Amino acid sequence: MAFNVPFLKKLFSKLLARPSASEADALPEEANHQKEPATREEPTVVVKDPGTLDLDPDHSIYGLYALCRRQNSRAMPIPKIWLDAEVLPAGSLEREKGRLRKALTTVSNARFKQSTPPKPKGEEPPPPPPMLDAEPWVFVAGDKLSTWMLVFPPIGEGREADRELLDRALEKAGVTSGVDHALLDRIPLEDECYFHLYLVARGRPAVDGENGRVIERFARKVEKHFQADEYDRVDYKNLNLVQNVGLGEEICALVPPTEGQPGENVFGQTLPAKDGRKAQLPKGRNTEISEDGLSLVATMAGNVEYTGRSFQVKPVMEIEGDVDYSTGNINFLGDVHVQGDVCSGFQVRAMGNVYIDGVVSGGSVEAGGDLVVSKGILGGEQTVIRAHRNIFAKYLENCSVFVHENLQTDCIINSEIFSDGTVEVNSGRGTIMGGRIWAARKITAKIVGSRSEVPTIITLGGVPCTDSEKEELMKQLTKAEEELKKIELQPEGPNKSGRIARARMKLSGDRMRLEQLERDLGSRKEELKRHGSGRMECGIVYPGTEITIGEAYLRVRFETQQCVAALIAGEIHLT
Repeated sequence: MAFNVPFLKKLFSKLLARPSASEADALPEEANHQKEPATREEPTVVVKDPGTLDLDPDHSIYGLYALCRRQNSRAMPIPKIWLDAEVLPAGSLEREKGRLRKALTTVSNARFKQSTPPKPKGEEPPPPPPMLDAEPWVFVAGDKLSTWMLVFPPIGEGREADRELLDRALEKAGVTSGVDHALLDRIPLEDECYFHLYLVARGRPAVDGENGRVIERFARKVEKHFQADEYDRVDYKNLNLVQNVGLGEEICALVPPTEGQPGENVFGQTLPAKDGRKAQLPKGRNTEISEDGLSLVATMAGNVEYTGRSFQVKPVMEIEGDVDYSTGNINFLGDVHVQGDVCSGFQVRAMGNVYIDGVVSGGSVEAGGDLVVSKGILGGEQTVIRAHRNIFAKYLENCSVFVHENLQTDCIINSEIFSDGTVEVNSGRGTIMGGRIWAARKITAKIVGSRSEVPTIITLGGVPCTDSEKEELMKQLTKAEEELKKIELQPEGPNKSGRIARARMKLSGDRMRLEQLERDLGSRKEELKRHGSGRMECGIVYPGTEITIGEAYLRVRFETQQCVAALIAGEIHLT
């Protein structure tokens, strides 16, 4: 039901006479559209509060306001309805404004209808003006955690607002909790208590408990920083890749969850709260949980690593000198730290990381994690270096290297490198000279090739390390199948059945490894397709360098500086 001021003027010409200048100033701009400004002033930019409720100029609350202004000499504010967004749930302001507009329109229409006498019939005398007490109106937010009150002024000789009326309105609405009694005492005493929205009650929201959490004393992933000195040399001995932990030292601390705090809405109803969830300590090998359940500690001294699900402590085997006849070959399940050299003809194999303070001189090394060789690798015909993660070495010379992730070094000379990631030769001399470098993603170097045009083969793309492992495994399978056939053709003997069983077991294990490699190859190749073709970045590339990317081939015939080799439209371009 809509009412407008022109209609009121026609119906009650005496009651709703045109207001005086002072009264007209108090009316909203839309209702006071007949007033002409005396002078033109510069417009003032007013930022409206988002909680303000916009009402149409012909809303019935403005009719009530005009009626009461004529009847009551008491100061009365212009109706301005405003919700405090800070007490409402996030994102609910517009929804609550819509509920408020609908409810306010209904109650204002009813109040306006009560405030206007019926139209006399025929020549009957007009009925006396109605007499109504002040009417407090209560609005409860949708979440029942906040309550507002608006007081309509009395009509005629009706009763002014007082505490009893306010209490009665709250009681009728069922609001019993969180009431601001001091505000209720103050409202009737204020000069402008009518047509104003007061926040008269606030509930207590439920507070869910905080989840437990784990404070980790060691990093999950150790960042590798290559800091070169003023001579552009990297100290490979101090890469700080090891996170040493002592026996009984804390690896993680557990912060217990907290209990939820129940709340209460304005109707006195309890609001349940959830308790926080308990966190789990990431317990791995060689760790244990303390008696109070709040710490994860190491059960041995070693190197802390995060496996993707848990922290574990790897034992570290310390070789105080060289790996030679005094130690023999090293085969260890944890990490190995060689404080000297790995001599010619000897092997070091570890399930974890391998750290070598000296050089690898003709020996072979295989690491299940990272391999760090502080002084470099000087290989021979039998030297094979393998790492299932990264390799960091001062230099590589005359060796075969297989690395599943990335390779970082100062110099590569006459070596075969197979990397499923990147090959970076940017520090120190930064030279790649001779041999073959095959990287899945990228090769960077200061110098590629030499002035004497030593043949240097660069290959990009594919999965070189995994491909080479697959090729080698297939050779082993063929050899194992041939061995099994030979054993089966031999005459019957007391040891034949045992030899056949062992051969079949080895053959079965090799086939399972081959299946796993093929699955890994498939996933790696899909990943490489998303990254696109590989590329080479270098400061100088010399003639004699051959570059292959996919099926494209390029032989460098001229010295080129500051170049990038990449595959463009099926051809290799040096730009």
